[in-house]
Amino acid sequence: MDIALPGEGGRSTAYALVGQPVQPVTGARFSRIAYAAAHVVADPLGMTDPWSRPVVDWDRTMAFRHHLWRLGFRIAEAMDTSQRGMGFDWTNAQELIRRSIAEARTVAGADLASGAGTDHLAPSKARTVDDVVAAYEEQFAFIEGQGGKAIMMASRALAAVAKGPDDYALVYDRILGQASGKVILHWLGDMFDPILKGYWGSDDFETTLDTVIAIMERNAGKVEGIKISLLDAGKEVALRNRLPDGVMMFTGDDFNYPELIAGDGKRHSHALLGIFDAIAPAANAALWKLAAGDRTGYDALMAPTVPLSRKIFEAPTEYYKAGIVFMAWLNGHQDHFSMVGGMQSARGIRHYADVFRLADQAGLLADPDLAISRMKSLCAVAGA
Repeated sequence: MDIALPGEGGRSTAYALVGQPVQPVTGARFSRIAYAAAHVVADPLGMTDPWSRPVVDWDRTMAFRHHLWRLGFRIAEAMDTSQRGMGFDWTNAQELIRRSIAEARTVAGADLASGAGTDHLAPSKARTVDDVVAAYEEQFAFIEGQGGKAIMMASRALAAVAKGPDDYALVYDRILGQASGKVILHWLGDMFDPILKGYWGSDDFETTLDTVIAIMERNAGKVEGIKISLLDAGKEVALRNRLPDGVMMFTGDDFNYPELIAGDGKRHSHALLGIFDAIAPAANAALWKLAAGDRTGYDALMAPTVPLSRKIFEAPTEYYKAGIVFMAWLNGHQDHFSMVGGMQSARGIRHYADVFRLADQAGLLADPDLAISRMKSLCAVAGA
């Protein structure tokens, strides 16, 4: 099978598919905790104003969560993969969280945690750290009121009002002290959200690391783990080596996840990754191999997914959601390539052509005939 795809200089070149679709393992058990940060499926027929008034196809959105649960993943719900802060607001997030928690109760062994942030408080409206605390409290109260577990997301409002590390410590200590259960912290780098530059009160990594470790040490009984998304394996390992006893590392490094999950023989990272949404079949089979002690088999399955992930998460990294949804469309999880906020337009046709090639090479086009048909339609719309 082959397809003409746009390449350098706008010229189309023939591409012959080479991949064999990876077959996931039903009922696989993992030796690592693996959260997939899941996307939402927009309803293109229901949206008249995609940015200001997004409409979600709840049936397809829940169906995708069942797909991930069947493959053994936990769900990281209402995170930035679902376009939180990029067209998907807190009002919609509440409905998503409510539905997902209820849906999880219908599935044996299903698990999820939900993002608690301050995105209903515009950074320009925040005046003090008390405003930020109140915003976090509102979202924590909703999630915990639904019987859910919270992931404490980074706050744009806190980045706007904090004057230094002490302000971050005050907010995190307050919220963690009040949480009814254990919380996962999320350290999100500015490559994912430029507004978060200088988060934790410093641009110096070592200073920031000390601040984060001190917060976790004071609240170790309330912190299940921390997700770090800096796309720098060395920084993740530095944090992992200093974690208090009982606190887990969840890699959010969509560039270096295979070796971080596998570990160095002494320590390893669990995972909370947006890329798992797109590579779920391969990640399922690889994690099953790792649990069986087959590191060679694990590496063989994971390695081809890395070029795909690096392409999807290339700069500007915050637009990676477009590649995630593109993969879901290619693989038949939704009937259209439309996103909340029209975010599919954030990447160009050559980017999508590269993602298509790399997905094939990683064995992640589940139905190559369907994928070719859909890619051809996208190229035609783009004039390629």
